[in-house]
Amino acid sequence: MRVDGTPMRTIWPVEDRRVGIIDQTRLPHEFVTLELANLDEAAHAIRAMLVRGAPLIGAAAAYGVALALSADPSDASLAHAVAVLGATRPTAINLRWALDRTRRHLAELAPAERAAAAWRFAAAIADEDVGINAAIGRHGLGLVERARKGDGVVNILTHCNAGWLATVDIGTATAPIYAAHDAGIPVHVWVDETRPRNQGAGLTAWELGRHGVPHTVIVDNVGGHLMQHGMVDLCIVGTDRTTASGDVANKIGTYLKALAAHDNGVPFYVALPSPTIDWTLDDGVKEIPIEQRDGTEVSLVPGRLADGTIGHVRVTPETSPVANYAFDVTPARLVTGLITERGVAPASREGLLTLFPERRHA
Repeated sequence: MRVDGTPMRTIWPVEDRRVGIIDQTRLPHEFVTLELANLDEAAHAIRAMLVRGAPLIGAAAAYGVALALSADPSDASLAHAVAVLGATRPTAINLRWALDRTRRHLAELAPAERAAAAWRFAAAIADEDVGINAAIGRHGLGLVERARKGDGVVNILTHCNAGWLATVDIGTATAPIYAAHDAGIPVHVWVDETRPRNQGAGLTAWELGRHGVPHTVIVDNVGGHLMQHGMVDLCIVGTDRTTASGDVANKIGTYLKALAAHDNGVPFYVALPSPTIDWTLDDGVKEIPIEQRDGTEVSLVPGRLADGTIGHVRVTPETSPVANYAFDVTPARLVTGLITERGVAPASREGLLTLFPERRHA
């Protein structure tokens, strides 16, 4: 993607064995890049959501291991890095996927070879993510084309940020949107604000605007109203973990959008890279761990104040307790289809196995 005309990824290696990232907590008001120098800084970046989105978390974790092994390539250091990074975010399966792959690859090497190999492997994971997302865009493009009525605009509703900023590049849910826009198909995106962290209003709207995609920010509860009045042609969202049976964990509020879409006959698609599939789970509601984050994300709202400074405004009574569930699970029965790098599948075990037959006997 481009930022002020400059092609950029969301994570990249820099000289002196450091890792460059965009501090996403500063968007949309400030565009700030940072350099991570060690394991602790990488873990903080993931935990504090300087980097976020399941695919980007996986790539950041791989680079975090590379940072750790640059300082100490021992077996103990590798195990420690995997443990520290693995504890940062419990819901996104890509984190575990990337760490498991990285650990297996590096454990077979002599300690003296590990640091250089870790940097190469992290770069390969990042490149793989870009390729996967481009393929999701190609497969999802047909869905956008079919949703078009005559020569009209295709209205797409999305939730949270499953765009370029949530991946290494291109995005998952946004990949078909960017593919359609770049192909000359007129699209308009309804962008859910996505409380409490406002990733839609602050991140999705920011990146769509930078790429020139028409969009409108809406509060989270407007989606059902729009669907009732025929103003949404299809929904495309991302996911942080998808079960083998097609249940989907995504940012809190996704389940309610899926219910509204089902009630109004609006197609509801989930775009996901295959590393997001957790083949060990069947019942998403019962088995996917749901992260609960600090209540201040709900009680304090960040933004640009009247004097131009960036600050927080309290919106709840100081004495009121807050529950902050970060994700919910949408059952497979509410999902029209899963858009993967290998094609579009029904949200079911058999549907996924049709695209990933190697998992039948895994």
